[in-house]
Amino acid sequence: MSESAQTTSSHGLVSSTLLEKIDKLFACNAGDYVDLPQLVVVGDQSSGKSSVLEGITGLPFPRDIGLCTRFATHITFRRSTETKITVSIIPAKDSAPDRQERLRAWSTHSLQSLDAASFRDIMEQVTIAMGIGAETESVRRTFSEDVLRLEVSGPTQEHFSVIDVPGIFKRTTQGMTTKEDIALVDQMVHGYMSNPRSVMLIVVPCNVDIATQEILERAEDLDPDGIRTLGVLTKPDLIDQGGEGAVVDLLEGRKHHLLLGWHLLRNPGQSDLNSSRCRHTIEKEFFSKVAPWNHLDKGKVGVRTLRIRLQAILEDHIRREFPKVRSEISQKLKKAERTLRELGPKRQTQGEQFQYVVGIAIRFQSLVSSALQSGSGRAEIFEENILLRLATQAINRGEVFAKAIATHGHALRFQSEIASLTDRLSTLGMDSAYSPLDVRTVKDHPDIEDLIHVNTSVPPPSDDDILEWIDKLYRDSRGFELGTFDANILGVTLKEQAANWRDLALGYVSDVIALVHGFVVDVIQRIAPSRRVSEGIKSLLLDDLTEMYRRAVNHTELLLEIELDGTPATYNHYFNDNLQKRNRRHERLRAGLEPKSITDCKHGTVVRLDDIVQSHPLSNARHTTLDIHDIMCAYYKVARKRFVDAVRMQVADHMLVAGKKTPLALFSATFVASMDHGVLEDIAGEEMQTKSERIRLEKEISLLGEAKKIIG
Repeated sequence: MSESAQTTSSHGLVSSTLLEKIDKLFACNAGDYVDLPQLVVVGDQSSGKSSVLEGITGLPFPRDIGLCTRFATHITFRRSTETKITVSIIPAKDSAPDRQERLRAWSTHSLQSLDAASFRDIMEQVTIAMGIGAETESVRRTFSEDVLRLEVSGPTQEHFSVIDVPGIFKRTTQGMTTKEDIALVDQMVHGYMSNPRSVMLIVVPCNVDIATQEILERAEDLDPDGIRTLGVLTKPDLIDQGGEGAVVDLLEGRKHHLLLGWHLLRNPGQSDLNSSRCRHTIEKEFFSKVAPWNHLDKGKVGVRTLRIRLQAILEDHIRREFPKVRSEISQKLKKAERTLRELGPKRQTQGEQFQYVVGIAIRFQSLVSSALQSGSGRAEIFEENILLRLATQAINRGEVFAKAIATHGHALRFQSEIASLTDRLSTLGMDSAYSPLDVRTVKDHPDIEDLIHVNTSVPPPSDDDILEWIDKLYRDSRGFELGTFDANILGVTLKEQAANWRDLALGYVSDVIALVHGFVVDVIQRIAPSRRVSEGIKSLLLDDLTEMYRRAVNHTELLLEIELDGTPATYNHYFNDNLQKRNRRHERLRAGLEPKSITDCKHGTVVRLDDIVQSHPLSNARHTTLDIHDIMCAYYKVARKRFVDAVRMQVADHMLVAGKKTPLALFSATFVASMDHGVLEDIAGEEMQTKSERIRLEKEISLLGEAKKIIG
């Protein structure tokens, strides 16, 4: 180790605990995600930057080759019981995974010391490992964004860390550098300087016009208040006579004022390197004997005092920034974890895909169960969309169907209905019975538009004389019956009277299908993490769902066929009760004779025989017409209620909403278990973008988690 390296131990630089944590954060690449406090040395090529770095670190940087300027070098000193020097490479953030793995695996054996020859050998090995000088796809790699990391440990070392970056340049060298190299270096330097937590050592030679130094202008743009910029002036021995005053003005703050100030170094020249005298001896003599430098503040000249200044600057800076680093690591870790959760469970293998889709199915069935329970405070989605409350929607729609059949199911009003229609409808809340009625109330989903009943209007019952209608049907179908009628006429009259049942029933069932399908589609879209997954599940379910809906429609058609095309029949005793209430043949005969009756006879109310003979009672045909009306009216009421209950219980409830094998029960864990690997991959396999995002987030979470452990 050189004399300057040994003297580093005599000047404590920064709290060892904090600096060690910062160095570990750099080593684990936490700087890719969080700005870390750092000391970075920047300057133009040939500004004396490497000599400044050598003076600060005491390491013998190679001078005859430009290897150290082709990549950033992160140098760390730490105190330990064992003396060793460890060399490693931190890959660039955007490197390919295999390249990152190869570079991380690269390292040299631990060295006990680092002289000029061994340092040169290390630099040559690093350039080969980074691929510098190699040609890839006809492009020669001259610079690298990888970082060389030197860790110097020993019992006398003080904790210290510094980063050297390539010097910026504006002119290419034929066969060595290109315009692309200029842009790459410029980008690298700007990246280190723009870190708001970096302390910049801006190296500027004294023998140039400082106003022309782009590196200083850039520092002023990035740090306008100068709170993290320390100017370092080099080569005072090369200043033309008469130019010393400008340098003195900088050091004493009269020009280009920086809050951290300026510092002056006298780096050794080539002739000095060939002599036996050490750097510090040469520099001490220069600043003590050569005017005007011998009159300057001794705290602003020389590499030893520069290290003392750095001690104060770095310690204050790191202590000020460390709590912010800790907070930012925690915040970014939480954000990355939240973003990863939003991607859902990993689904790259068949098992992961199965568990993923099963989880969606279980969640779906849980919401189905909630939707079929009474009340509405079960889940947020039932507040957002009232149509998803299936129990409520199905019950209300069934009630609307029952009322619609009662008010608009028959073509002609029965005689008993005409007399008290207004009062009865008002009592039942059916004032709309005088107007046409739409059979559909729920909007169709595009998936099932071709399957279910279109919306149409049914008219209210006609006020035309129902007896005339029945009489015509009877006369058109009478045979040799005596005092009775053909049994088939009841079926004919019922079919025509109940003609609106078909539209009303199919409209009701179609609405329930629309509610169920809307529920299935909406809920899957809500609980699936992406449109691709929800559309994949829906596509897989659609054929089976459509078949279930078609069976429900077909069963409704069957119930209609039984009621309207079958032979009227019932064991319901209410039919006889209703018929007896409606059988008025004796009432009609009494009403015809009552005006001719004698009420003051001792035998009671009597009618003279002549009056009876002269009376013209209803004909047999008229009596038959009235009997058909009464029978049909009594049977219609029983059949209507039976049909409404059958459609609701068998179709709406059992086949569509609440049964064991409804469309709502289709998407379940059992259904998912029947999917083969190809289907699972199509539905739940992660897109390349999602896979890449997951890999990126997992890497970030792993790194930030490690960083959080480091900072404590």
